[in-house]
Amino acid sequence: MYHYTAIVTCLAVAFYFFTSTQVARARIRYDVKLPAIAGNPDFERIFRIQMNTLEWLPIFLPSLWLFAIYISDAIAAALGALWIAGRIVYFIGYRAAVARRSPGFAIQALICVALWVGSLGAAVWRVAHG
Repeated sequence: MYHYTAIVTCLAVAFYFFTSTQVARARIRYDVKLPAIAGNPDFERIFRIQMNTLEWLPIFLPSLWLFAIYISDAIAAALGALWIAGRIVYFIGYRAAVARRSPGFAIQALICVALWVGSLGAAVWRVAHG
């Protein structure tokens, strides 16, 4: 069973839900009416945080689960927790200023690469070695 990876998956979904609530709050704070997604730079940064998180979830989640299946539930969960931490750093930085988003982005991107490369490598190795 992949209990640790399941917990991290739930935490990643919870973080995405949090970013969604932040967009709703920002709409009120910055008076950005639906369906607009532009007009206030502070709102636009918060909106981009949510959308960028959504854009990365289809890369992160399959890689996380494949890593757990082929390599290790505990290691996948640890890397997944680091991915969430990277997203939090991204959130804090980007919310403050566009130029401050890079450290968090780099953390989460490197974690995704590690999960994907590890998953692919393990799958290819198993195919090659029965």
